[in-house]
Amino acid sequence: MASGAGGMVRFPPKIGPAALYGLLFTIVILFALQGEAITSRPWDVARIALPLLVYFAVMWAGSYALGRVLGLGYERTATPAYTAAGNDFEPAIAVAIATFGSTSGQAPAGVVGPLIEVPVLVALVYVSLALRRRASSGTAGGATASTGSEQPHART
Repeated sequence: MASGAGGMVRFPPKIGPAALYGLLFTIVILFALQGEAITSRPWDVARIALPLLVYFAVMWAGSYALGRVLGLGYERTATPAYTAAGNDFEPAIAVAIATFGSTSGQAPAGVVGPLIEVPVLVALVYVSLALRRRASSGTAGGATASTGSEQPHART
């Protein structure tokens, strides 16, 4: 097994697809166990979904706005915004299901949560791309927005 930085660079591409399939498998199993409860109780689904929508929007917008106020470039602003919006959501679902069981009243949140999170974060990608275009078109002289990664030029 490779060790050091080289091993860490090769690890995520190898485990990434398995992690995605694992997440999808878990969602399918949970939906299979909770499908009837979700489809028969739309108001309960709304009670789960609405706070999640507010949470994702507030966390993303707040983090994005903070980055802009601090003068960070687009890349350094958008990345933490997505991290804040989706931070620790899946472990929270896993803990709730492990604690209360997959057939409990808390388990529907484990199914509704990802079904809400994924489309909301995809929609926020489009919002972020629009903000990037707006930021880059709003700079003077046709220059692009700062990424925060520029190096100072040495004087000769």
